[in-house]
Amino acid sequence: MNGFAEDELVRLVASAEHSSEHPLGQAIVQGAADHGIDLAEVSEFDSVTGKGITATVEGHRLLVGKAALLTEAGIDTAPLETDVDRLAAEGKTPVFAAVDDRLAGVVAVADTVKEDSAAAIAELKRLGLEVVMITGDNRRTAEAIARQVGIDRVLAEVLPEHKAQEIARLQDEGKRVGMVGDGINDAPALAQADVGFAIGTGTDVAIEASDITLISGALGGVVTAVTLSRATMRNIRQNLVLAFVYNTAGIPLAAGVLYPLTGWLLSPIIAAAAMALSSLSVVGNANRLRTYTPTTLPAARQQAVEAKTPVEAAAS
Repeated sequence: MNGFAEDELVRLVASAEHSSEHPLGQAIVQGAADHGIDLAEVSEFDSVTGKGITATVEGHRLLVGKAALLTEAGIDTAPLETDVDRLAAEGKTPVFAAVDDRLAGVVAVADTVKEDSAAAIAELKRLGLEVVMITGDNRRTAEAIARQVGIDRVLAEVLPEHKAQEIARLQDEGKRVGMVGDGINDAPALAQADVGFAIGTGTDVAIEASDITLISGALGGVVTAVTLSRATMRNIRQNLVLAFVYNTAGIPLAAGVLYPLTGWLLSPIIAAAAMALSSLSVVGNANRLRTYTPTTLPAARQQAVEAKTPVEAAAS
């Protein structure tokens, strides 16, 4: 827009994003490097949480981020809305850029879906879990990604500081919530959730706030954690039944309940053997968990979903 060439726009935006820790910003910097574009010096930089960044590059004031960031500065983003809608429908996240209060263009970043994500989500749904995606992306991008991996419910345009509120809203619906996250902004939501799953390749604060850390960083680890937890609880219930049966039968016999009728008392040797057998049964049953093997996910494939995924706006 407004006479800016593509390479020049990427150079300015990547230069501004070089100081940013946001994954989208780092993707733009990497994209510029892949195209052999040299970055310029940045004299000022400021991050606007949940909206984008402001920076001064070679004396030019840049605004880079969501449409709301530019709109608040009085810059009309309408001329690019058609392109933005097209890019979002392709599952790409559009990043607006303005230079010296002029709309300069939009850079799209494709948030590549991990290979095992679709298969992991399908398995979680088979286990009876509802999968919800919470994202700061706009509705169209969120809808496109959700359809690729088979997610049926999306909470889009959620500001980082509101993620914990969205978790609480799900809990208010009577749900027990497990949250998977990896960033600094995910930490409050991970702490708010009933079970927090941190990606092992994520930030330290997210790992500290979580209950479980997925070392490999793959979403399939959530499937393993759920199935192993269920197997463990099932084993505990079996052990309780075994202990209850032994004690229910053994205590009355040891107390001589049959003596008035048969004159038979339980031998101390038999009682000791029964006590040992009770412990061995419980320990042996518990050791069966050592044979647990993680669920093998089917070959990853993107979901061909025709119906639109309903996308909800963030709670105010």
